[in-house]
Amino acid sequence: MQPNINIKNKKARFEYEILDTYTAGIQLTGTEIKSIRASKARITESFCEFNDQGELFVINMFIEEYINGNIYNHKPKSERRLLLTKRELKKLQKEVQNVGLTIIPLRLFLTEKGWAKLDIALCKGKKLHDKRNTLKDRDNKRDLDRIKKNF
Repeated sequence: MQPNINIKNKKARFEYEILDTYTAGIQLTGTEIKSIRASKARITESFCEFNDQGELFVINMFIEEYINGNIYNHKPKSERRLLLTKRELKKLQKEVQNVGLTIIPLRLFLTEKGWAKLDIALCKGKKLHDKRNTLKDRDNKRDLDRIKKNF
């Protein structure tokens, strides 16, 4: 049994308003999946973009080089293709082009079969006052939980 790998992008929920989420597979090489299984990856600065052929790629996702890899080791910040159905890809591309939304990775995890999957979200950027409201709501919720715990 493999250890539970669950790499999150905590900053995404604060910076963006999440409209829709999808689960996508990732096209990886051998040393990349080995580094992910060792929990040596980061998705905090990454985003997703379409190329000319309509394929979706995750950009700026950092996967550390595999320790035991030799000359066939991967590049840490290369573009990696995401695997979605054609219908999902067309819908996402239309939303990004027409409305001006962005696609941000939320979570990198391994399935029961050992495949790496990426939860991506169609997002709209938050304004400064929205971020302040988020912080205020979080503080109010924490205070209420403290009061409830005392009773």
